[in-house]
Amino acid sequence: MLTRRDVLHSSALAAAALAARPFAATAAQSAPAAAPAAPSDTTRFFPGFKPFKVQTSGAMINGVVGGSGPPILLLHGAPQSHISWRLVAPKLAASRTVVVPDLRGYGDSSKPPDGDNHVNYSKRAMALDQVEVMKHFGFDRFPVIGQDRGGRVTHRLLLDHPKKVSHAAVLDIIPTRYLYTHVTLAFAQAYYHWFSYLRPAPTPENELKATNDAQLARATSDVQREYLRTMTDPATIHAMCEDYRASASIDLQYDEADEKKKIECPLAVLWAAKGSMGQLYDVLSIWKTRGTKVFGKALPGGHNLQEDVPELVLAEIEALLKA
Repeated sequence: MLTRRDVLHSSALAAAALAARPFAATAAQSAPAAAPAAPSDTTRFFPGFKPFKVQTSGAMINGVVGGSGPPILLLHGAPQSHISWRLVAPKLAASRTVVVPDLRGYGDSSKPPDGDNHVNYSKRAMALDQVEVMKHFGFDRFPVIGQDRGGRVTHRLLLDHPKKVSHAAVLDIIPTRYLYTHVTLAFAQAYYHWFSYLRPAPTPENELKATNDAQLARATSDVQREYLRTMTDPATIHAMCEDYRASASIDLQYDEADEKKKIECPLAVLWAAKGSMGQLYDVLSIWKTRGTKVFGKALPGGHNLQEDVPELVLAEIEALLKA
């Protein structure tokens, strides 16, 4: 299984130095010129599912859909793609229509130009993609489960489109603005990539390309090779860095404007007992300041909970849907 730490290529000392700087937006960069990774049929990871590509107002979103009945949307984190949900989605599909997309910039979804102040990789833009994807499948209201960066898109969905989301869960995150306004040395050391990726292109992109190429050469499983198939594509690497650059610039502006908005739907908050987030922060208490129906717990896995403890994640999703 590919984890975020597998693709980091910077030092904690460099991150700590960056942490002392103001969080100004880096200059918009254009994606490196390179042929995109050849698309892959990922339905081999999702028995009974079908691939889809949906053109939204800002991107072409790739993914898989399966099952029938009421909907649910599953969003992945970085540096993964929709296949991170392969152990959970087929079981949910026994009773639901399960939509599992690649976020814009990731996997086989398109990589739009950066835009001013990284706007095309803002969580607002990513959230709108998902509203439009679900509308394409005939769903105007749906539950959404987001892990890591997908959890940050879920948070923005809840703020921008509250009537669209019936239930939500965020996995192993706390709000982005809280993290950037409570920077500590411990945070910089545990999450140094949050600062490394903010450097102007192409420095972090070139470092990640070298690291990911080496990882692909050593990959031994189909899952690893599939993750690295896209994460060795310079356009995907650049888009991921833009996602992080947006989080430290335009997303902070949106989050500050919406600081007083409360999440009204049931919100399940899950975090990794073996991960850094729960060790550094009181995850549940922080989220309770953002919503009116917030509950949750630590689960005995690592950061990628849906891959580490899929049965426990499935049970928590099913409990959320009854709330």
